[in-house]
Amino acid sequence: MRKALLTAFMCLCISAPAFALDGNEMLEKVDRNLNPESFEMYRKLINIESDGSKKEFVMYSVKKGKDKIASVFLSPASEKGRSTLRVGENMWLYIPNVGKPIRITSLQSVTGGIFNNADIMRVDYSAEYNCEKVEPADDGHILHLKAKTNTVAYDKVKMRVYGERLLPDKLECFASSGMLIKTLYFKKVKDFGSGIVRPAVIETDSPLYKGYKSIIVFAKVKAKDLPDEVFTLNYMSKVEGLRK
Repeated sequence: MRKALLTAFMCLCISAPAFALDGNEMLEKVDRNLNPESFEMYRKLINIESDGSKKEFVMYSVKKGKDKIASVFLSPASEKGRSTLRVGENMWLYIPNVGKPIRITSLQSVTGGIFNNADIMRVDYSAEYNCEKVEPADDGHILHLKAKTNTVAYDKVKMRVYGERLLPDKLECFASSGMLIKTLYFKKVKDFGSGIVRPAVIETDSPLYKGYKSIIVFAKVKAKDLPDEVFTLNYMSKVEGLRK
């Protein structure tokens, strides 16, 4: 009897996974593996039209905690000085010659192209989504995410993560109807220093915009202590002053 119990226990241990992280814990690890808790970065956004023409934007951004991000456009000249702010689900655009922040929504886009404001002003995924299921996949897992509220840009997201670092390499974004809105591809993992190793490029395409593509290229991602004052409406005209 003792031998039979021991054999059954050994079989159970062999068949069980080496570890079993909760899906929401995995999602929080993905967030931290992508970004430090408080950091700055530069991004180039490239919109590629169906005829091959391109429009490029360069932004300086700062983020703190799970749901606060501010950015300022550095180029092109027509956009320079414009800034954006997101705190939780609330988003604003500041235009210098208007002088007053304007409310914007997650499904709009301050740059046009396929990336919407939710993509450009990305907060932690765990701030917007709950993980409903974890599915094994080649060299990783697929996290099935459900929006916490109906104001989130995508009702459901399938996030494929891989490796011990739990970095994403593909996101499929769906409407509440189940329609695929867009797919994001995370590429070119780069060591930015100070332990920050993450994809340096995100590309997206959409069945709703056939022949179009948008790309974000990340540079100089590094930890930076930021006061809460930075993420207020009164500071939107001063974000560029954080650059050193």
